[in-house]
Amino acid sequence: MSDIEFDQQHYISFSDFLERACGIVLGENKQYLVRSRLTPLLKQFGCSTINALIDSVLKGNRQHQTAAIEAMTTNETLWFRDEYPFKLLENPLLSLFSSQNRKLRVWSAACSSGQEAYSIAMTILNYKKNRANSFRSGIEIIGTDISEEMLQRCRTAEYDPLAISRGLPAKFKTDFFDPADNNKLKLKPSITDLTQFKSFNLLDSYSSLGKFDIIFCRNVLIYFSADVKKQILQKIAACLQDDGILFLGASESLSGLTDKFNMVRCSPGLYYVKKPI
Repeated sequence: MSDIEFDQQHYISFSDFLERACGIVLGENKQYLVRSRLTPLLKQFGCSTINALIDSVLKGNRQHQTAAIEAMTTNETLWFRDEYPFKLLENPLLSLFSSQNRKLRVWSAACSSGQEAYSIAMTILNYKKNRANSFRSGIEIIGTDISEEMLQRCRTAEYDPLAISRGLPAKFKTDFFDPADNNKLKLKPSITDLTQFKSFNLLDSYSSLGKFDIIFCRNVLIYFSADVKKQILQKIAACLQDDGILFLGASESLSGLTDKFNMVRCSPGLYYVKKPI
């Protein structure tokens, strides 16, 4: 057996741990994924094999558990992913909330390195540019993720040329970024002042988050079992304001999972509106 291989029992045990810890379901035949994600940790923690690392995780080593969860969390992201949610946000959805007498609150769940939350902020500021009296009670965008490493990147708000090139319109690059060290660009305070980032596990209680007008929970539910999806959607509905808006990923659906939302089809794309109680 290679020093980075591991046996089926360790794979099953690690899969069970991952599902209990953060809801991610690996399913069968994902050994290659575990191998590729955990192998870089072997040198970091002085483990000779993946089996040894998994043993440490299962015995409760918190440092190893945290690192393993972060390694297995998919952090693929880009600016204005799929485009249509942000176009719908700017027109017509923001107009529904622009004159309300409370702060507009938006949640970017599983925000990864921050591109989604900051894309939301740019969309709102672009909307406000010609509507000076909109959102007079303020704007708050909350980004959450299970990975502390990702959250630190969010808070730093600096992005290298490769990250910048992935979906960011040239106009927004000019309007919302300043030069930073190492050929990076840093988001301006006009954007970062609207956002805050918190560590959060979607399996936990949502009571500390408060109520939101709009929730982006995109490309997240696909990693959970049907039962966990139902639990998450139940909690999302509970923390949305009446007639609040939910965006899912392009390949995700609420079918068979909850009856608490009405689907609104658009051209292109769609979103969900919380049903009145």
